[in-house]
Amino acid sequence: MTLVVNPTAGRGRAKKILPKVQNELLRGLPEGSLKVREATSYAEAQKLCEKAVEKASQTKDNRNCLVVMGGDGIMHLGINAAGGTDVPLGMIPAGTGNDLCRSIGIPLDPVEAARVIVEGRILRMDLTSVVGKLAHGGTHRYVGTVVASGYDARVGIRGGQMSSMWGPLAYAAAAIAELRHFEPVTYRVRVDGGEERVLPAMLLAIANGGYYGGGMHIAPKASVADGLLDVTIAHPVSKSTMLRLLPKMFGGSFVNDPAVETFTAKEIMLDGDNLVGVADGEALGQPPFGVKIEPGALAVFVPNRDPLTRRRKKK
Repeated sequence: MTLVVNPTAGRGRAKKILPKVQNELLRGLPEGSLKVREATSYAEAQKLCEKAVEKASQTKDNRNCLVVMGGDGIMHLGINAAGGTDVPLGMIPAGTGNDLCRSIGIPLDPVEAARVIVEGRILRMDLTSVVGKLAHGGTHRYVGTVVASGYDARVGIRGGQMSSMWGPLAYAAAAIAELRHFEPVTYRVRVDGGEERVLPAMLLAIANGGYYGGGMHIAPKASVADGLLDVTIAHPVSKSTMLRLLPKMFGGSFVNDPAVETFTAKEIMLDGDNLVGVADGEALGQPPFGVKIEPGALAVFVPNRDPLTRRRKKK
């Protein structure tokens, strides 16, 4: 296996815990080989992930895999390298948000997450596929958690720029700060090939996994193995009402508010005014986006005690 690490993740936590993670992997897989690569930049991490998957794909040994360790940024690189292939991906959370691992059910303790890989249970999970004129010149991206484009996207951008001293509180602080001057934006959406819907909203989140923003449960019913996208819309409300709803986002109960609309879909065309796209906490670019679910696109190590849950929903 190739372990690609962002050593600065979690304010340096990844670097400190790396020896324990290595020991757990080697102890549990005594006949295996482990190559550890510490990335010094986002671009280098991307290349390392892609190279590891390419090399693993060239062999007939399906035990070869990519493991990524750090925050949601490196998880995003991992799913984009391994997505659409048969190369299994192991995820070891060591960042401040860890929303993708939280959505899947992978333990948030890095050593326990390494133990999941040792146990060797692999299942296939869904990924969100996004096409458009994306950030950094791309035209296609896989997303594991949420595509955000309104108030939530601006919170994500602000939170990512805040000092590391804020830690897990960065996104909560950013949410309050951003709310001071945010106004509803106009969305234009087409769901599953239906008629275009034009609506003002605070946010419109398209979720595969249910969490983003460091633990905000934006889609409480979301599953990464049901073949559906979960859409959450917060319609225009006063700033005081939005401030009241913010704490409820972490528990998921905010979706019961009359201002919040939820539904499921398989494909969404997303456009609008003054939108900025963020996915898995990373810059996505500006809409229009074509967003659809790709069932079973990623082979991933999951806990024996907490397998991916398949949820059946009626449209």
